[in-house]
Amino acid sequence: MILGLDPSLRNFGWVLMEDDGTFLDKGMMSTGAKMVFVQRYIFLREGLREIVRDIRGRYPDKTLRVGIESPIFNDLYSEGMYGLFLYSNEALMLEKCDTVYLTPNQVKAHASSFLNRPKGWRMQKADMVDAVKKATEGQGAKRWNHHQADAYWVGKTAGRFWQLYTEEISVDELSELKKKHFTSLEKYVRGKKAGRIKRKGIMHKEDDRFFVWSED
Repeated sequence: MILGLDPSLRNFGWVLMEDDGTFLDKGMMSTGAKMVFVQRYIFLREGLREIVRDIRGRYPDKTLRVGIESPIFNDLYSEGMYGLFLYSNEALMLEKCDTVYLTPNQVKAHASSFLNRPKGWRMQKADMVDAVKKATEGQGAKRWNHHQADAYWVGKTAGRFWQLYTEEISVDELSELKKKHFTSLEKYVRGKKAGRIKRKGIMHKEDDRFFVWSED
């Protein structure tokens, strides 16, 4: 199973799905701006741990892995979002959840690809909700908001990554977009590193863009 996470201090979205993206459950954690900032982090960290424990209690025979959206640095309130990101990762590490990081642009790209949006299309909140509604049609999911929509696409993409990592699927079974994000290599063309291979895909970045905390 895959737990997709869209961290936010006000509305922290999460979606649970099967490895193939079949919807199982969703929800949100919320905190108010009047709370002392560190209390907000602690509340959400402990709330995330409770969500993980509840899922494992409901599905004791299944392995739970996680995808989480990483913050945009140098953006509005980036320090606060990075603080939440750290607290969230502390929760996932303590619960020994294998976790992969996905950037907002990667998440939007996969939703855009699903909708067959033209190249250069700027995915807005409404597009993300439209994409998840179409992806989960007939699966019993209702009333999506954009926080949960983002969490779904984080989880959906993460699920494919973990299938590749565990060798349930091969690279040949990936879309070109997923190959680019998961396995791509690139040559340096300038400077002292010219001609050398740069490992860009997430699969080459263990303990940087993904963590197998279940083995710690």
